[in-house]
Amino acid sequence: MIVGLQLGKETSTGLPGKNYMKIMGRRLNEYSLLAGYHCKYIDKLYTSTDSPTIKSGASKFEATIIDRPPELARPETLTEDVLTHAYKFIINDLGETPEIIVLLFANAPTVDLEKLYEGIEILLNDPSLDSCFSVVRYNMFSPTRAKGLSANNILQPFVNLKYFQNISSIRSSQGDVYFVDFTIQIMRPTCFVNMDEGTPPLKWMGKKTYGLEVDFGFDIDEEWQIPVIEYWLKKAGFTNTKIPW
Repeated sequence: MIVGLQLGKETSTGLPGKNYMKIMGRRLNEYSLLAGYHCKYIDKLYTSTDSPTIKSGASKFEATIIDRPPELARPETLTEDVLTHAYKFIINDLGETPEIIVLLFANAPTVDLEKLYEGIEILLNDPSLDSCFSVVRYNMFSPTRAKGLSANNILQPFVNLKYFQNISSIRSSQGDVYFVDFTIQIMRPTCFVNMDEGTPPLKWMGKKTYGLEVDFGFDIDEEWQIPVIEYWLKKAGFTNTKIPW
């Protein structure tokens, strides 16, 4: 049994209403549900939310609603706690432990269905892996380029540069830098059962994660990201009335 689990709450501080805002004729949370609904490997969909709007949208894709309690819908709520709550619900609902859980963020719409297939197949064929997550190469965001601002706005290195060699202004001088984009997150139950033992800051990844490279993407939290997401959706074949699958 492989299940899809979408997370999305009513309120957000970075971009209010982001999880269900309209982009190209659809609510944002519907894009990842579309991928889960059309995924040939996913047997059942779940949506963990406190949002009436998200609940209404999820029903169109036959997703079982997991009512998220108020204490798990606050700005300071950890994703790990939301996942643990949802995992317990899923086991009770199914009456068994799923083999794989595909996590779908409501604000991460750029799910490549073929890449999702690839990721699931990688996890099915390699029992040594705890999870498979999509990553994007963003060399311009190398940790050697990251800065922090002091109390009087003086720029300082965000990380200790003594741990790096041959630092230069060339963006790839430290090698390729990959970031999890949260569009494809595929996990075994061990990631939920042993959540506290997972690799921080994303403890739900487990200890051994396969990095599946995709073109670009991210979870939306700022207004400037919206036109970038629209560009990706159009490039992938979405229109206001059609989907590419």
